Amino acid sequence: MSKYVNPFTDIGFKIIFGQPTSKNLLITLLNELLAGEHHITELTFLDKEDHADNVSDKGIIYDLYCRTASGEYIIVEMQNRWHSNFLDRTLYYVCRAVSRQIESPSSKEVPVPEDPMTAREPLVSYGKQYRLPTIYGIFLMNFKEENLEAKFRTDTVLSDRDTGKIVNPHLRQIYLQFPYFTKDLSDCHTLYDKLIYALKNMSNWNRMPDALKEQVFEHLARLAAVADLSEENRIAYDKALDRYRVNQIVEEDERRKNEEMRRKAAEEGLKEGMKAGLEKGVKKGRLEGIKEGMKEGLEKGLEKGEQKKQIEIARKMREDGISIDIIIKYTGLQSSDIENL
Repeated sequence: MSKYVNPFTDIGFKIIFGQPTSKNLLITLLNELLAGEHHITELTFLDKEDHADNVSDKGIIYDLYCRTASGEYIIVEMQNRWHSNFLDRTLYYVCRAVSRQIESPSSKEVPVPEDPMTAREPLVSYGKQYRLPTIYGIFLMNFKEENLEAKFRTDTVLSDRDTGKIVNPHLRQIYLQFPYFTKDLSDCHTLYDKLIYALKNMSNWNRMPDALKEQVFEHLARLAAVADLSEENRIAYDKALDRYRVNQIVEEDERRKNEEMRRKAAEEGLKEGMKAGLEKGVKKGRLEGIKEGMKEGLEKGLEKGEQKKQIEIARKMREDGISIDIIIKYTGLQSSDIENL
């Protein structure tokens, strides 16, 4: 068994990033992901469950939901397996986080006054109540999503379709497809690449590689050490790891079955193609043969007709007493043909 927990299990992800002691590690990861766009100095873990009035929304439980010191909200989700409508779900999660800001008490309507003739004024102006903080949705995916580009990182923004200019900067989604991250450790020269490399491979390690010398990896090693888990977390992690391995086996079997089906379909297609090609070739050969035969017959017919015409001319010339030499010159016939007339 690996020395470190697998971050692609629910409990493993929460052990590494969802504890108060892992806040600095999460801040480091987020700052690397948002480098050049935003820098986080402090964040607060929020209630991960959506306590909406709508019954259908109450089932939303984010993996991590936090707020930065400057007021941005960040959802961090780890998804180990593909499921249908995954991108729709991520959009819904981010939109729910947006609507939660509008549903805050400060934006609710003032109670109706006793005098019905008295106009009601909102606590805040109509426009200001819709001023939103930036909502980040960051999704770590241990699978390939066919509706995303075939690359590791995809960043989405609300922008003009023609110019690409950002229309609203307050809704951001970042998708990380880990199967597309194929760098070796020797090719990881930035802290960002090293963090991604460690997350992808650490469940196979018994010690941190020497190349990962930064302090953040010492912290990661302490947080993720299986031996240091509480008894409760260890039991939960062992169960989660069993589910993870079973899912891997099922998915691998499914992948092999699909590959076998595609191979058989390709073979059948090749056979059908060869058969159809052969039949077409034979048919084409027959047609070509008929064409060649007709051409040859026509040529021979024309040749025979021309010869017959020349013999008639020679006969008439012979009857007029013209010499054989002259007849040969103008008809091209042999002297034996002319003598037999």
